[in-house]
Amino acid sequence: MAKVYFDSDANVDIVKDKVIAIIGYGNQGRSQALNMRDSGVKNIVVGSRQDESWDTANEDGFKTYSIEKACEIADIIFMLLPDEVAPEIYEKQIAPYLKKGNVVNFSSGYNITYSYIQPSKDIDVIMVGPRMIGKGVREMYERGEGFSSFVAVAQDASGNAWDITLALAKAMGSTKKGAIEVTFNDETYLDLMSEQATWPLIMAVMNEVHAYLIEEGHPEEAVLMELYLSKEPAFMMEKMADVGLFKQLPFHSNTSQYGQLSRYQTIDNSYIKEFIKKQYSRIENREFAEEWHKEQLNGLALLDKLKEEAFNSDISLSEARVKSKLK
Repeated sequence: MAKVYFDSDANVDIVKDKVIAIIGYGNQGRSQALNMRDSGVKNIVVGSRQDESWDTANEDGFKTYSIEKACEIADIIFMLLPDEVAPEIYEKQIAPYLKKGNVVNFSSGYNITYSYIQPSKDIDVIMVGPRMIGKGVREMYERGEGFSSFVAVAQDASGNAWDITLALAKAMGSTKKGAIEVTFNDETYLDLMSEQATWPLIMAVMNEVHAYLIEEGHPEEAVLMELYLSKEPAFMMEKMADVGLFKQLPFHSNTSQYGQLSRYQTIDNSYIKEFIKKQYSRIENREFAEEWHKEQLNGLALLDKLKEEAFNSDISLSEARVKSKLK
């Protein structure tokens, strides 16, 4: 069982006097910075190029600098950049300005797991990875509810890396809900498995059911509404989070409960298991990381093609037609 940390396990005072540089002032960066400031961490700066995020940071009352300058003056650096651009920016604009004793905090384990970023041995390498979109990070903090995070330490040069990690998690509002101790590999593998196993399977099921029911002559408006446009599945997912995958079933009719459970028992899971095992193996042995790296070097040509195909698929075109009627 993983260790879970709460407010009583952390002390924000450890980081209150530190200069924290947010590198990547997007949805996550903005929410995390605002939460920490509201928790009493006052020395927060933003490292960015002069674009919309720079203007937003200024409007929010944060001092803005170039990435290089922000890292030069910071004690703690938040790496909140997209995985595909982070290694080059780290190597050219961050690493040369780091000092012994600095802390680099990642929100994703990807580049450390696959060694695309290799920090020097004299700094702390930690992770506070919210399991929540940026908008939710801010809104749940403001509601006093908090949100869960993964926390990890990959390199403890100072001997205080865990205390700093938990202090940052608390300042963000995560230890109110529960910060779960993992490794960088845990975060990477679990995140990629959601993206490469769980959601592709769900999308495939939705797509196939849609296609079959349309073939059987049912109106596309009704098919899509029943599948997900009503947002009933979103409500079910919320109840799964609240009470459990199966324990949310009593919110359904007896007919629904019987239908779901009896047919669940008849599914041949062999393909699903094989698909899951294959994706995990490709993640673990770096095959996916190397494939994705080559795709980046190729200018994301295949990704653009895949998106074009998906956005012009039968179900996407059906969605467009139905939504135009529901406005």
